[in-house]
Amino acid sequence: MMFFYSLDSLTKKKLKEMKTQITTVLLFLVMSNFIYAQSNVVSVRNLRCEYLTNPLGVDSPNPRLSWMMTDPSLDARQLAYQILVSTDSTLITKGVGDVWDSGRVVSDAMLARYAGNKLEPFTKYFGSVAIWNSKDEKARSSIFSFETGMMGMGNWSGAWISDNKSIDEKAAPYFRKEFETGKKIKSARVYIAAAGLYELYINGEKVGNHVLDPTYTRFDRRNLYVTFDITHQLQKGENAIGVLLGNGWYNHQSTAVWDFHRAPWRNRPAFCLDLRVTYDDGQTEIITSGKDWKTSLSPVIFNSIYTAEHQDARLEQPGWSKPGFDASKWNDVIYRSAPSANIVSQLMHPIRHVKKIPAKSIRQLNDTTFVFDLGRNIAGVSQITVEGPEGTVLHLKHGERLYENGQVDLSNIDVHYRPTDDSDPFQTDIYILNGKGKETFIPYFNYKGFQYVEVTSSKPVQLTKESLVGYFMHSDVPSIGKLKSTNPIINKIWEATNNSYLANLYGYPTDCPQREKNGWTGDAHIAIETGLYNFDAITIYEKWLADHRDEQQPNGVLPSIIPTGGWGYEWGNGPDWTSTIALIPWNIYLFYGDESLLEASYEDIKRYVDHITDISPSGLTTWGLGDWVPVKSKSPVELTSTCYYYADAIILSKAAKLFGKRADAEKYSALAKTIKKAFNEKYFHPKTKTYASGTQTELSAPLYWGLVPDNEKKTVAANLAKRVEADHFHLDVGLLGQKTILNALSENGYAEVAYKVAAQETYPSWGWWMVNGATTLLENWDIHATNDISMNHIMFGEIGAWLYKGLGGLYPDSDNPGFKNVILKPSFVSALNGIEVSHQSAYGELKSAWSQTKRSVIYSVTIPANSTADFYVPMGYAIKKISDATSGNKIELIANENESWKLLAGAYIIELIK
Repeated sequence: MMFFYSLDSLTKKKLKEMKTQITTVLLFLVMSNFIYAQSNVVSVRNLRCEYLTNPLGVDSPNPRLSWMMTDPSLDARQLAYQILVSTDSTLITKGVGDVWDSGRVVSDAMLARYAGNKLEPFTKYFGSVAIWNSKDEKARSSIFSFETGMMGMGNWSGAWISDNKSIDEKAAPYFRKEFETGKKIKSARVYIAAAGLYELYINGEKVGNHVLDPTYTRFDRRNLYVTFDITHQLQKGENAIGVLLGNGWYNHQSTAVWDFHRAPWRNRPAFCLDLRVTYDDGQTEIITSGKDWKTSLSPVIFNSIYTAEHQDARLEQPGWSKPGFDASKWNDVIYRSAPSANIVSQLMHPIRHVKKIPAKSIRQLNDTTFVFDLGRNIAGVSQITVEGPEGTVLHLKHGERLYENGQVDLSNIDVHYRPTDDSDPFQTDIYILNGKGKETFIPYFNYKGFQYVEVTSSKPVQLTKESLVGYFMHSDVPSIGKLKSTNPIINKIWEATNNSYLANLYGYPTDCPQREKNGWTGDAHIAIETGLYNFDAITIYEKWLADHRDEQQPNGVLPSIIPTGGWGYEWGNGPDWTSTIALIPWNIYLFYGDESLLEASYEDIKRYVDHITDISPSGLTTWGLGDWVPVKSKSPVELTSTCYYYADAIILSKAAKLFGKRADAEKYSALAKTIKKAFNEKYFHPKTKTYASGTQTELSAPLYWGLVPDNEKKTVAANLAKRVEADHFHLDVGLLGQKTILNALSENGYAEVAYKVAAQETYPSWGWWMVNGATTLLENWDIHATNDISMNHIMFGEIGAWLYKGLGGLYPDSDNPGFKNVILKPSFVSALNGIEVSHQSAYGELKSAWSQTKRSVIYSVTIPANSTADFYVPMGYAIKKISDATSGNKIELIANENESWKLLAGAYIIELIK
């Protein structure tokens, strides 16, 4: 603003007016600067409902709302919060919550359940969160939203429909319906549930960017529906809906050892759909699935989520999902009963084509055979663009390795496939060209694990390196962890671990994306910490634990793979695998500070533990698989399974205490003591201070899971370190032992030994895989093994978590979960010059980084607002100086009683000397 006055016009009146205007301007500038400064001091961000941003289809009557606080000042804390919710966003901007106004709640919690008026279905709610910091300064968030869905089975209007084909029909069905909208549209939502998989189209355009929807469940006990906003895809006048259905796990036509094809729910795919249109005049119209739809077979002539997909482009029906299409030759649909009486919202991060991977190279073997190399192992699909004569047949074989002659080798991943003929080759898509110019093929209803694609054509075609690309597919969970060290092998191991974790996340955690695609429980609990340090995956695990509840038998028994069509109740289960029922909810509680999943699983954990007790009255249990795929030494199943039985009892006793169940807390605490006593009486040798025969697994498992008596830990840990040294600092463990070996060492004073194992580059080790070109984790330590040699397995993935814990020093505090208080126990190992790790916790970004010289270490730490940390100085080091990383000012720390130092929220630089 600028003001101009001539000198002769400066009368007293003018001077007074000018003074008033200047004062107003100065006040405006001061207030603007104050507001700007204040916004830099404290703000509210990352507002979510049910751990999603502005979600659609919320079914919970009391959804969880969460937020984060930004405040760079030292000791930044939230003193209170206020939540406003309304159906009118303008009221929120005025500070009015007519649906819910929590009032000022004196609390430092950043997670709250909605507690206002009853939520109505199909309603969009707006909200905001205000917080007060430790200086009692108030900040209000921007507006967030959530929209309710069906909120119950009774609100569906559509019918379940299908075509009149049997489960043996190979071709996937099309469905279509036309409708008219005559008024101005305010909003439109489509709600679709499917038994099988679907692709949804409005006016010829795909709806959303999800793939493989809905995710796999126990279809006869629970089904998922998905909500989409299609407001901008509808048009005034004529519209058309198109649905393409795939088999998925619902109608499994491929045959393998797990008997998917015999699932009790198996049937021809079906779906139910409601499309709700709200007009500007406030009226609502519902277009539903019903007998007025038409159906036809599609160009997808075969689809199997397990093996591959076949398409015949000659059968395409252009415009099939657009208005005006001639469907006179299409058939009537039939009604079907709902697959279950429990249809709930799929409120989770969906599966997507997350990353496009161009081919790194192409090799032509002959006139009709080309082999593409993506340069890395992925889970997903390939897409090919090609031109050729009508009727030319392409076979696209996907694999992880090559024969010496350059062709794709499937022998490491097709071992459990049991084909009845040659019509369904494993991991081999088939595409028949229509001859109408350039054509692009990509599967709709399948994914594979591969690095190489061998393309064979029935007639010669021209292909270049650019003709084929891969798409890395997985549940699109946000990345919340970062790691970088001065050792390139460690960095590669971390990246490979994350690649395998994501490649095995498809709405449920799997073991491998090619040979099985099964929700193996053991693999999942091994990788839970790795997953949670690196990815915001709570929505996937909450869905998967609901799968557990669907699969658990009345006596508490769980199958080894979840979901399942019936296989796994008689083999592969036991506490060393199916302790997922306790370990997953407990770790979600530790990482998120949210007790919801633990509480929902409490009775299931209790039934499970009680069953183990019933069959194992001595306190020792032989139920389980044992230390799967060990290097050489085999440990007793009873030893490892009893460790997990003990862990389950401890978790159950802690959960009981948390939920105020005093009798249960005492009961299961006593059970844990009984188990521990029986375990040590049988396996601990007082003279030698070892367990069993003293292998790496036999020593590290009791240490890690807490069965070693306190007064014996030091000597047992020393013996473990000696055992590892005797093994030349190489691994001699299987799946269960690799979970415990690094942690047991670093948590008991032997981080140097643990690091030597972790960074090892010769066989057997994680680094050995990296040296040999792996971009994912393998199933076997021996890369030349003749069996158990999937090249994309997550079961040896604990190292991904250990890097955050054992080196970076980031641990959750069970007394203050969700990293409300952080346990900082970094290990400044001599063979590593430095490492940086960060984790986006429920309170914000945690950072832990150190670099060292011969005599000192510079340790940088960031503790987010509203949280604290306990820093344990590594043995052999002393603090020389602590500074505020922002101002550089020296800080005096508070010493805790447990020999740690209390760090309040803020950024620190700590100088330590040896």
